[in-house]
Amino acid sequence: MNPWERYVVPNLIACACGSKPIMKQREKVVPKAEGRVLELGCGSGTNFTMYDASKVDRLFALEPSQGMLVKARREAGTLGFGNQIEFLESGAEAIPLEDDSIDTAVITFVLCTIPDWKSALAETRRVLKPGGRILFSEHGLAPDEGVAKWQRRIEPVWKPLAGGCHLTRDVAALLTEAGFTLEDVETMYLPSTPRVAGFVSWGAARAA
Repeated sequence: MNPWERYVVPNLIACACGSKPIMKQREKVVPKAEGRVLELGCGSGTNFTMYDASKVDRLFALEPSQGMLVKARREAGTLGFGNQIEFLESGAEAIPLEDDSIDTAVITFVLCTIPDWKSALAETRRVLKPGGRILFSEHGLAPDEGVAKWQRRIEPVWKPLAGGCHLTRDVAALLTEAGFTLEDVETMYLPSTPRVAGFVSWGAARAA
């Protein structure tokens, strides 16, 4: 890992993913998590304060970046339910949990950066209990061709500067291809955000 990825990218991502429009998106899905919860790519712990501790039995916070984990552990130490959080230093492509062990998987603004999204979603499906669901809020490919064209142009430069973030992943299509059925999905362009990075979708998905 080079110095940019280790020291600069975690701070840039923490700042961008904690912006007001994105925080409002997180608030739409995170409080709905219940039971044994897996959060893919917990980052700096941005979502932690949004969980309803009365509904969460255990939170498994998965994150491959050491720089992010330092921030996330610090955040967990400030919370009353911090002892319910177990950190998993791993990528989402190989989740170190048993089959059918998770009630809710939370995926917020991280699917864009996972190198092998197919393996990550397959692993998520493996660890979810029958009837378990994914709660997601993600940015991705815009439906407007003019915006999508610029997303495709910018992405090769954007990715190395933004921790591998893809601008052109169609989140609904990825979840469907991975065998999930979408529920109550909504979309919009985030206010005060460049359109190339501001088209978001959120909702829930269950294994089909």
